[in-house]
Amino acid sequence: MTTTGSRAVRGADAPPPPRAARGLLAGAALIVLSLAAALACSLVFTAWLPGDRARYREYEAAEACPARTVVPRSEDCLRKVAFTVESTRNTPKNLRATLLGPEPFPRTVVPFGDSGPVLGELHRGDRVTGTVWRGIVVEVAAGDARQSSSDAPRDEPQMAAAIGTFAGLLAALALVFGTVRLARPRDPGLFTWRPYGKWLLVVTGAGCAVVGLTTVWTGLPWPLVPTVCAAVVTVTAWFLHRDLRRGRAGR
Repeated sequence: MTTTGSRAVRGADAPPPPRAARGLLAGAALIVLSLAAALACSLVFTAWLPGDRARYREYEAAEACPARTVVPRSEDCLRKVAFTVESTRNTPKNLRATLLGPEPFPRTVVPFGDSGPVLGELHRGDRVTGTVWRGIVVEVAAGDARQSSSDAPRDEPQMAAAIGTFAGLLAALALVFGTVRLARPRDPGLFTWRPYGKWLLVVTGAGCAVVGLTTVWTGLPWPLVPTVCAAVVTVTAWFLHRDLRRGRAGR
């Protein structure tokens, strides 16, 4: 009787089997991931997106700078500065022009999103006019051609919304999968990485990217991004879960 009792006590105090321990660890990791993704989502919608929109409005409202004897490095107005092209890079991964100008802009590297209409025609020694706002070159003009730099503020909140939406959906998915793992560490059912989790992550990332780019190109309002992305992921999750459950039941 004593031996049996001691075995029972050891059994109660024994650590969980390896499979259950791995499930609990995976569940805890997913909960931590969910919290981190939720924080990222909150920062996008409360700081990044509003900040970018406010900066664009300020840029649009900026007027020409007054003439000054000493030009400060950063101004809230638009100043035209004459530059000389020192060099250019025009490759798919490196689109930029290095410009030489007067103080306080003796040497400025200006990045671009594409090669036209100005960057592709620039050569060493060419004279250009740069529009400077808050210490950055936001536009370069050569003759009648003008091209905005990559640093120029843009009214494109859709992509920021897509990134924030992806983070929010990732937080939700990680929370659901993590909770199931903690509640049923030995048998999480369909809530595993393959195939359910993997496909949901792929659909979430691809869906947010496609919706974000489409709304940017079409000019649709950014609040559509979270709505459409959430709907796509929800419908996909339901159909995948239904099909996987039927497949498992049919075995």
